[in-house]
Amino acid sequence: MLIKGIHHVSMNCSTDDEFEKAKDFYIGVLGLKVFREWNEGILLDTGSGIIEIFAGKENTGEVGAIRHFALLTEDVDRLADSIRKAGYDVFIDPDDRVIPCDPPYRLRMAFCSEPLGEHIELFCPKGEGS
Repeated sequence: MLIKGIHHVSMNCSTDDEFEKAKDFYIGVLGLKVFREWNEGILLDTGSGIIEIFAGKENTGEVGAIRHFALLTEDVDRLADSIRKAGYDVFIDPDDRVIPCDPPYRLRMAFCSEPLGEHIELFCPKGEGS
């Protein structure tokens, strides 16, 4: 297969304040590590891909065709709690779900908003076939 996975998700910040809030959210609240940083942007390591955040670019603030991205975690509840304590919206509380496929796909998930208006799913597969 030629595609090996998603390398990065990219976001733009219109102001220095947006950029600092985004950095604080991803580094301070979620605990991601800086992979690379330069004057106009930053790359953050998620463990299985990169989040790229640019400073000083136009941010339309609209949700496009891509509705959210999911971050793989072992502890949905702890991250959702950290996000809420940091003042961000957790608009779907942690919940166990089953995707009704064969075999059933069990997971725990929650959804939150981050400083640039993106929606993030916190995702943890559960059990056999994860």
